[in-house]
Amino acid sequence: MAIAYRSKTEIESIRRAGRVVREILTILRDAVRPGITTAELDAIARRELAARNATSNFLNYSPRRGIKPFPGVICSSVDEEIVHGIPGKRVLKAGEIIAIDFGAIVDGWHGDSAITVPVGAISPEKQRLLDVTQEALRRGIAQARAGNRVFDISRAIQEYVEGEGFSLVRQYAGHGIGRELHEDPWVPNYVDPRQPNPLLRAGMVICIEPMVNIGRPETRELADRWTVVTADGQPSAHFEHTVAITQGEPDVLTAD
Repeated sequence: MAIAYRSKTEIESIRRAGRVVREILTILRDAVRPGITTAELDAIARRELAARNATSNFLNYSPRRGIKPFPGVICSSVDEEIVHGIPGKRVLKAGEIIAIDFGAIVDGWHGDSAITVPVGAISPEKQRLLDVTQEALRRGIAQARAGNRVFDISRAIQEYVEGEGFSLVRQYAGHGIGRELHEDPWVPNYVDPRQPNPLLRAGMVICIEPMVNIGRPETRELADRWTVVTADGQPSAHFEHTVAITQGEPDVLTAD
């Protein structure tokens, strides 16, 4: 798949999908509390998608043959779960954190974003994890400028996160987005000379999404073949925005 360069009209179409994502993520954030289940959060997202005549780009998604289609419209990843947590009977408890990854399709265009939310009062260590991950996203976005390269985003995230004493997940990364949920280019959160390092040009639309661990960077996949957890059982946080590259400042299409 080649990198796509979107017109201003197409970027506005992606922004409409991004606005739906932002609105529903805000509702989900406010709904997080001790005692709610991840299935109840998923039901809220389904209701809000329908109310906006939007559809889910996560529901029934399957990345490769032999993997059952994803059964939810949100990914709900709690504490040591990094990404792709399946919503279900799990009851949220005070002191946990939950990463909610959510996307929507509006008129054939995709938006994608993620937040990590405290469940009631959390420890100072977990709060610092959330703060660092969110700041890492901000620093990555600041490098999303025409004339830079993908690794300028990666380097800004990696240097900040590792300088703060946390580690970055390496198996999963950001990506292009538009008519499909996952498009070129691959946008890693660390610099890997073995990976392509394309030039950023106006019209590119990408998702930047640092996944940061308190402990080590290693991960493992659970038996459901979706949920990814930290290998050492330490908490992880995830924030994501959809960003358009312009001739000037980065244009965050899923921002408040």
